[in-house]
Amino acid sequence: MVLFRSIAACLCLTPPALACDLALALAVDVSGSVDSTEYRIQMDGLAAGLRDPIVSEALVRGQAHVMLVQWTGSSRQKVTVPWTRIDSFETIDLFADRVARDPRVWRNFSTAIGEALEMTMSSFDEVSHCTRHLIDISGDGVSNEGVEPSEVHRILRTRGVTVNAIAIEESEPDLTAYFFENVIVGEGAFVVSASGFADYPERIRKKLLREVTQQTAELK
Repeated sequence: MVLFRSIAACLCLTPPALACDLALALAVDVSGSVDSTEYRIQMDGLAAGLRDPIVSEALVRGQAHVMLVQWTGSSRQKVTVPWTRIDSFETIDLFADRVARDPRVWRNFSTAIGEALEMTMSSFDEVSHCTRHLIDISGDGVSNEGVEPSEVHRILRTRGVTVNAIAIEESEPDLTAYFFENVIVGEGAFVVSASGFADYPERIRKKLLREVTQQTAELK
């Protein structure tokens, strides 16, 4: 009886597990229009954005789950860093390290944004307990293969998945308008423009800040 009471007391003193407020899928364009230097800029910039003090604090406070997807042409999408629960600053640093070191999977294929959204959306089944489901997709060109991204919007809405985008206008100055009209979906969805890959690190940092500060405000 004494042992039972001791165990019960310990259980009562154990703090409840914090709920996940955000599941964030980072979907990075590795199509043929992205050269090796531009790929490295994306990965290093994304890792730096995740380490931003405000971003990292919001992710830790919200017990967020984050994963990385590389995508290019039809049937070529892959989770390269799986869902990771961000429960400490050490965890976010380790995740950012994995992003920075992530080897490129493909190099010379087309741009299938719709299929990237479909594949990434299916991965949220693993984190259905999280309050918000968000795809953060980057791209430097319009979709030119596979299902059109707008055709995926209905099921994205049904499943409660929001899509935000960063348009890298290295060679397509109207890409932001295309992403706004065809790619993003969900309440509060938005597009951030980068004039080129050199502009990407600062723009992705601001994009992450905008996405996770909503979470911070909700937690107060």
